Amino acid sequence: MIFDTHTHYDDHAYDEDRAAVLTSLAKEGVGRVVAVAASVQSLDRVRELTRQYDFVYGAVGLHPDEVGACSRAALEGGQYLMADGIHFHKVEGLTDDVLKKLRLLLAEPGIVAVGEIGLDYHWNVESHEIQQAAFQRQMELAIEAKRPILVHSRTAAADTLRLIERMYGEGRPGAKISKAEAERSLAPGEYETVPGKEWVWRKELLPGPGRELPRKGILHAYAYSLEQARIYTKLGFLLGIGGVLTYNTSRKLKKVAAEIPLEFLVLETDCPYLAPEPYRGTRNVSSYLHEVVRMIAEIKGVTESEVEAVTWENACRVFGTDPEPVSFMQA
Repeated sequence: MIFDTHTHYDDHAYDEDRAAVLTSLAKEGVGRVVAVAASVQSLDRVRELTRQYDFVYGAVGLHPDEVGACSRAALEGGQYLMADGIHFHKVEGLTDDVLKKLRLLLAEPGIVAVGEIGLDYHWNVESHEIQQAAFQRQMELAIEAKRPILVHSRTAAADTLRLIERMYGEGRPGAKISKAEAERSLAPGEYETVPGKEWVWRKELLPGPGRELPRKGILHAYAYSLEQARIYTKLGFLLGIGGVLTYNTSRKLKKVAAEIPLEFLVLETDCPYLAPEPYRGTRNVSSYLHEVVRMIAEIKGVTESEVEAVTWENACRVFGTDPEPVSFMQA
């Protein structure tokens, strides 16, 4: 049975056949999915999916493109309904009211994670400073609620790792490091230059408030190096592997899939996006994950059944869900 850890079934791409797609998953060998919010408007849609379908869990949070005044939601000037079902507020990114709504939603039994949150330096819809502040606040919320995070990171490898290490790492002592290393991997406030010296003083980093959480999160659509993958798994994070693994150009990801133990991998579609071969370019659905399972099995020299079983256990562990598949009943 397959556990799809990252979907967007609230997306308008499914408006005409959402119920048919979701109720067909059981016979396609997909036992559970997580519907992931990205914008303020998607929060209620995700919540409703978790209420309507027993096999759909939810993650709530704001994508880095949606955390400030330049986001599509904010520019459209719409409103969103507070979780109490009574009060409306303007859409203005990650405001205190939105954080309040996220806290209320996280109290619901079907909401199992905070996501998708993170950094996106490819589109730069919001400034790096705004994105980082929103990422920090949402990680703090997840730690407070003892929920895992689903991390979106695009063209932002160094800052994503730095912020996650600050929140979930074991800390580190102060040390002398090269100026080049400091400029590459640290924020300006995290080190001090020393006049006349080619080295700088890296400041002490205190242990992160989330370091002892048993369920930290998933690096969604993992696309960075094997070296960073090892750092994340050592921190206790899992890596989300989807359709990109099947592409001919995904040599780096194939190396990650080969070298990182199966116990640190989970399956995801990011549907309706990133359909695997031979469906690339079409609307993605969870049943297409069989192509990803096949590729992982081939890369690791194991059976497809083993890939499904281990990734299912991994997903249940990180989300704190019962490993027994639930019934595919629609309310």
